[in-house]
Amino acid sequence: MRGKRCGTMRVIAGTARGKNLQALPGEDITRPTINRVKEAMFSSVQFLVPGARVLDLFAGSGQLGIEALSRGAKSCLFVDRSAEALAVVKANCKTAGRGPPE
Repeated sequence: MRGKRCGTMRVIAGTARGKNLQALPGEDITRPTINRVKEAMFSSVQFLVPGARVLDLFAGSGQLGIEALSRGAKSCLFVDRSAEALAVVKANCKTAGRGPPE
């Protein structure tokens, strides 16, 4: 299934649960994490997230940082070298009801 999209990305838990997130088209700049993988990642760190400061390095769409914020992280620093990706991160933060990213 390489190169095929897995449908809409969305926040899967927390205060922004169900919010749809955007991603840049294609896989040249971003490759969004599928919901199954995201759920497994957050299940393993669920007790560490509330109050944590999170770094979303190679942020792409910002979905992992936004998921952490939705689950109670104190803050998130989004980093990406692509200006287009950072614009998507800002839009996704707004969609999820978060202020502008750090």
